Amino acid sequence: MRLQSVLHLIYPPHCLTCDAPVTTDFGLCGRCWRETPFITGLVCDKCGVSLPGEAGAASVFCDDCMTIARPWDRGRAALLYRDNGRKIVLALKHGDRHDLARPAARWMAHAVAAITTHDMLVAPIPLHWQRLLHRRFNQSALLSAAVAREIHAAHCPDLLLRPRRTPTQDGRDRDGRFANMAGALATHPKRRHLLSGRSVLLVDDVMTSGATLAAATEACRAAGATQVSVVTLARVAKDA
Repeated sequence: MRLQSVLHLIYPPHCLTCDAPVTTDFGLCGRCWRETPFITGLVCDKCGVSLPGEAGAASVFCDDCMTIARPWDRGRAALLYRDNGRKIVLALKHGDRHDLARPAARWMAHAVAAITTHDMLVAPIPLHWQRLLHRRFNQSALLSAAVAREIHAAHCPDLLLRPRRTPTQDGRDRDGRFANMAGALATHPKRRHLLSGRSVLLVDDVMTSGATLAAATEACRAAGATQVSVVTLARVAKDA
């Protein structure tokens, strides 16, 4: 009997979010799968939010991405930030559920499959060092490392820095979020050479206004990145 089978007999796998028995490791039970708002079908090519219609070859954009300048090239998200999607994000971010990074990265890799390139460099949105010291980990870095493994790409966890500790984005309107993030991110001086002529995939847990991803994109472009794409575990949508 294989070791994995023996372990399953001793420690049977359970659902990621409700602890019900499941057949595979890092899986969701049927009820939780139905309550998890995976993004499928036609999506906005800039942020990955679901759109009405059928997927085709042409790029389409949501209302937000047609009215707000997005400095990155293409973007995707795995989940909508509601129901079980919100529960998963909060468990990873605040509940020390590091085990969620592995299945989440698989979902994100599936979402981003159509926009990856062979030489892509994967990097997370950084935390300020004081916030990292308080939280003890960066959930975006956990996700980016796992996504890089899934898509077989190079990973640079400290490509970007947050030299200024920005106040929380919670409670701010769109303009306030962008103003709060202006100049807040920069490339690591010892990693800038990695960006010259390179495609970059930026990874974060949630996209709301896109202000943080925009600041990160601008920092990468200033250092010479030729193409910047983004992927998040979840996307906040107006109708979500």
